[in-house]
Amino acid sequence: MSCPHISGLVALLKAAHPEWSPSAIKSALMTTAYTVDNTNSPLKDAADSSISTPWAHGAGHVDPQKALSPGLVYDAKPEDYIAFLCSLDYTMEMIQAIVKRNVTCAAKFRDPGQLNYPSFSVVFGKSRVVRYTRRLTNVGAAGSVYRVSVEAPPTVVVSVKPSNLVFKNIGARQRYTVTFISQKGVDLLHNGFGSITWKNEQHQVRSPVAFSWSRQ
Repeated sequence: MSCPHISGLVALLKAAHPEWSPSAIKSALMTTAYTVDNTNSPLKDAADSSISTPWAHGAGHVDPQKALSPGLVYDAKPEDYIAFLCSLDYTMEMIQAIVKRNVTCAAKFRDPGQLNYPSFSVVFGKSRVVRYTRRLTNVGAAGSVYRVSVEAPPTVVVSVKPSNLVFKNIGARQRYTVTFISQKGVDLLHNGFGSITWKNEQHQVRSPVAFSWSRQ
């Protein structure tokens, strides 16, 4: 039932904000989602009643009222998604089957995680350091100021620069860079979760983060 529910909410947001792109709408739904139930307890996995994780609930349960006014959005153009597909090393035939037009991979991301997406998948392989830059667009009030808040497991140190973002106008864009550093000797079977949230008095723009470790 997720598909018809989300499709209806997308139509609602598009009617309220006809200028928003599909990526902006998706961002609004994801960054305003909630991860606790009506008793303020963490969401549980219906399969076994264990505490749910982003691998099960994604960004969380959508909140239509908050999604109508998310404050900030992570926007992206079709060309960004083409660069993303190219970075996955798909063949040109595969990529053109998806985008339905002739394209080239003249421009592609060095890492698929460079897509301006409202969540982070952090995989520690040869390097204990992973760094991504994201761009936020202000869809709230002019003069909005946000401060970052970070949640991470004890096996990862996270830094965000800058830690404050000021948006002088509606539609203004600001970038930030987040650096994830893994501790030494983490079990390869280990995984963890966290979040990057930009906050002010009116909004909380939350991006889930999933961490994993692999041998490369």
